[in-house]
Amino acid sequence: MSESPRPARLAWLRSKPARRLLGDSSARIGLAIIAAFVLMAVFAPALAPPRGNCARDLGLPATGFGAGVAAYLRETFLAPASCAQITRISFSPVPTPPAPGAPFGTSQGYDIYYGIVWGARTMLRLGLIIVLINLVTGTVIGAISGYHRGVVDNVIQRVIDVIFAFPGLILTVVLVALFKPSAATILLAFVLTGWASYARILRGDILRTRELEYVDAARSLGASDTRLIFRHILPNSLTSLLTQVVLDLGTVPLGIAALSFLGLGFPVGYADWGQLMNFARAWIQGPPGQPLAYWFVTVFPAAAILLFSLGWNLVGDAARDAFDPRQDA
Repeated sequence: MSESPRPARLAWLRSKPARRLLGDSSARIGLAIIAAFVLMAVFAPALAPPRGNCARDLGLPATGFGAGVAAYLRETFLAPASCAQITRISFSPVPTPPAPGAPFGTSQGYDIYYGIVWGARTMLRLGLIIVLINLVTGTVIGAISGYHRGVVDNVIQRVIDVIFAFPGLILTVVLVALFKPSAATILLAFVLTGWASYARILRGDILRTRELEYVDAARSLGASDTRLIFRHILPNSLTSLLTQVVLDLGTVPLGIAALSFLGLGFPVGYADWGQLMNFARAWIQGPPGQPLAYWFVTVFPAAAILLFSLGWNLVGDAARDAFDPRQDA
């Protein structure tokens, strides 16, 4: 009796690029780090139980997580704004060392542990939204530019050249500074400056793919432009773009943290790692004779930022090598 075929959805896992990716030790380490942050974001109320308005808005009992699990899971990534506010333990500007009520200590009176745990949700949620919008926008514009060429391509490429003429972070800072800092403003700024790189990468791959023999064969059989783009050209031009997506999932949140560090990000007290680093600026160096007295205000937020970026970069670098067509030569 012949062996039944495996489900088609598992075919990708058996491909050479996938085996190279999953067989890379760096990629496995990166995936483990990313998984840890995803779990931190999903189970934030279990790790850092919300209090006050957040607990009320989520329908959690006043004493802790408890019976509110079901209510919370329904709003895992749609939690009310009150939950994004870091728990403030005191109004003293002087940091307090780690203690049972605040295991990572406080900075400007805010609980560092709560800010890191709930900040993981802020980083993941905004990073995914921004990268997804950039991916869709860049894919559509890049496909149109690369396939039609001519006047359409020239106009699109000149617009992209104008965007690239300004340093990305500087242009983002200017856009955020023109409007009131908020999640919507940050999202808009990163989208307006981020889609261009996706379009440029995809255009280059499409210019190469559209000249291949199987595309000419499909065109000679009467395939429409829409079918040629979405059926034959685009699926075979996404390798470089998807690698860039993985890398941007690590770099976009760092850009958001940089804005908060500069005071152009979220409102004061928002669960954001960059804001925690902003709180720590005045306390990086301790009092005379105790240079490391307030080490915790910098070490814990910096470790979260470093590990988050490291995880995505390890996976992105491994994906770039795994999907390199020269590996199959």
